[in-house]
Amino acid sequence: MWDQTPECLLAQSIQASHTRTRERFSALYQVVTGSSPVAVAKKLGRRHDTVTGWINKYNLSGPDSMVYRRTGGHPPFVE
Repeated sequence: MWDQTPECLLAQSIQASHTRTRERFSALYQVVTGSSPVAVAKKLGRRHDTVTGWINKYNLSGPDSMVYRRTGGHPPFVE
C-alpha cells in the first residue's frame, strides 16, 4: 500500500534520527516478518494496544505517521 518492503522498514528502524521513531519502525518490521503484535509488544516492553495502534496509524497514514514529534510536556532536562 505504501510501497515499502520489509527491508525499507528495517532500514528506517536503524537509520531514523529519533529513538521512538526507530522503535515504531522496528515493531512494524517485526510484525511484517511474522511476529504477532502481542509478542512484539512484550519484547519492546510496550502494551499490545500501543503496537496495534502504531500498525493502524501506519496503515491509515503511511510512514510519515511513525515519525516521533514532541507534542508537549516539560522539555527534556539537559545539564
